[in-house]
Amino acid sequence: MSERGEGPVTTGSREADAPSPPAPGSPFLAWTALLRGLLSRPLASYYLLISSAGLLLIVGLVMVFSATSLQAYATHGNAFTSIEKQATSALIGFVAFWACQRLPARTYRWLARPGLIAAFVLLILLDVLALLAEAKILHDPKIGPLRADELWLYLGPVQLQPSELAKIAFVVWAADVLVRKGALAGRWRELSRPLFPVAGLLFLLVGYNDLGTMLCLVVMFVGVLWAAGVRLSVLGGMFAFALIGVFVLIKMPGVGYRQERLDAFLDPGAHAQGMAYQAMEGLFAISNGGWFGVGLGRAKLKWGWLPNGHNDFIFAVIAEELGVVGCVVVLGLFAVLAYTGLRIARRVPGSFRRLVAAGITVWLAGQAAINLGGVVGLLPITGLPLPLISDGGSALVVTMAMIGVLASFARAEPAAAHALHARPPGQLGRLLWAPLPPLPRRARQREAPSASAGER
Repeated sequence: MSERGEGPVTTGSREADAPSPPAPGSPFLAWTALLRGLLSRPLASYYLLISSAGLLLIVGLVMVFSATSLQAYATHGNAFTSIEKQATSALIGFVAFWACQRLPARTYRWLARPGLIAAFVLLILLDVLALLAEAKILHDPKIGPLRADELWLYLGPVQLQPSELAKIAFVVWAADVLVRKGALAGRWRELSRPLFPVAGLLFLLVGYNDLGTMLCLVVMFVGVLWAAGVRLSVLGGMFAFALIGVFVLIKMPGVGYRQERLDAFLDPGAHAQGMAYQAMEGLFAISNGGWFGVGLGRAKLKWGWLPNGHNDFIFAVIAEELGVVGCVVVLGLFAVLAYTGLRIARRVPGSFRRLVAAGITVWLAGQAAINLGGVVGLLPITGLPLPLISDGGSALVVTMAMIGVLASFARAEPAAAHALHARPPGQLGRLLWAPLPPLPRRARQREAPSASAGER
């Protein structure tokens, strides 16, 4: 009796998961039906996330090697010097991805406050060392094992960027605070205790050394508030306050290069041999690529014409070597990644997961847009790397950790959780990759009476 009763349920789920039949006589409708069928699969979000992020990482490793091989060979006698460092960072990032996709949401909430405090401590150490060096109190920005070098903080042999660690700590903490406030989160009074003061202090500490990363944090914060349902008037007021803060950070003494970058953006012809040189060489590289590019390893800009071609201007390398086709592929992968992140934020249960997923997705899309806008001349240059593609250790590790957070949430989607529990992987697979996600609360409530009835 039980087998006959279970049969239609299993058959129905298979029919629901199967791709819809193509519409006759219309290839477009047929492909649309096929795409809808694939997107209706329980683990579609997870596989879309893994595939798009993985392809972007592969493209990044290839392009970093292509952009640095000649210079590395000329400097160190080894063309693989830079790519070895990037590959090592990718391996560490994979470990961070693996660890983050295994953690449940309650662990992230438990780590929210300690993680943010640690980020504040590291940022204060970096800024204090820089200020003491500028005030000539210290000959070098160094005290014992601590040493500051622009955006980098050295803790003995460990090298890291505190601003990158602040991204993941801030989005988790902000989401946790908003969830705790519940329906009151949309009021100015509730947001001012403690969300806005802490966010403002964090923006100031990050923006003192790294204005571009501060803008990314603002974009991420707006994404979290938007997902929480905060009123547009509140978001507009915060945006106006952020503009004032950016203006102050541009005009503050000791960072005159920010005003020079803005002047070069407004009038590149007058700064062709100065701050606008990088932007103009980037545009020349893009125009030289044509539709299909000049081929990997054949870009003229690699002979020292384009500063930071392996980092914040790596999209110009892609445009010259792979052409318009390569640019479209990269933009398409970022579009799939952004769509998948918003899909996860819409489908995943729990307010905390939704807010974190929305914040991470808006940050990834926002940083990519700021980087690409600077390369093609639509925005001033900020020095931000292109996520998953540009050369950079801490940035790559933190980005892959955030992808791991999204992967954990994608597995927690109701359909994905049911599918994984219906056909669970072996114990070894759960140990080596990821444990089973929790079932939605309603599903657990439905299963409890049936289980007790079975025991009777």
